[in-house]
Amino acid sequence: MPVHQTARFCNEPRLSHEQAINRIGKYLLGTRDKGIRYKIDMTKGLECYVDADFAGGWNQEDPHDAGNLMSRTGFVIKYADCLIYWSSKLQTEIALSTAEAEYIALSSALREVIPLMTVMEEINEVFPLSMNTPDFYCKVWEDNQSCIKMATSQKFTPRTKHIALKYHHFKRYVENGRIQINYVHTEQQQADILTKPVRVDLFPKLRYMLMGW
Repeated sequence: MPVHQTARFCNEPRLSHEQAINRIGKYLLGTRDKGIRYKIDMTKGLECYVDADFAGGWNQEDPHDAGNLMSRTGFVIKYADCLIYWSSKLQTEIALSTAEAEYIALSSALREVIPLMTVMEEINEVFPLSMNTPDFYCKVWEDNQSCIKMATSQKFTPRTKHIALKYHHFKRYVENGRIQINYVHTEQQQADILTKPVRVDLFPKLRYMLMGW
């Protein structure tokens, strides 16, 4: 997330961007011998952690730039508790609320999850395993209750009609149980580290959940 954020200002960098790059460089130098440590947990299947930072780039010093109002999407996809895919990017439109920003992030994440589930099913048919056929579904962890209600409800409300066509593409997967959306506390939200700066004491905990160190 910090690299993506600073890269947006290559044309007109400021002192704050220079300071941010120096800090990123120091962190990379200090962790150059680290990587991703995989610890397989066979009790867990396909999981996705989704988070969003609502208008996190808003700056009172530059209130006329609409780009500052874009929310940021962050999500990680894990299998057997092993990190296999992650993303941190700005959303393409301005969300009108925190719940909407979270819902847009959820939709973006599931566009990656659903094809992955299909590939897993196809591989299982071509290379049958000497074990019981697994159930291919995905647990999705979300820390916004309003977003969960929007995703699991079968009805539209007047306030969500404007996003019905574009972002309700995964509804049938939720209805048939192939995607299970669950609540996770903010401090256990592993994707939080990809959307915004987190507390100094929380950063190592989230990094350990993702990287294993």
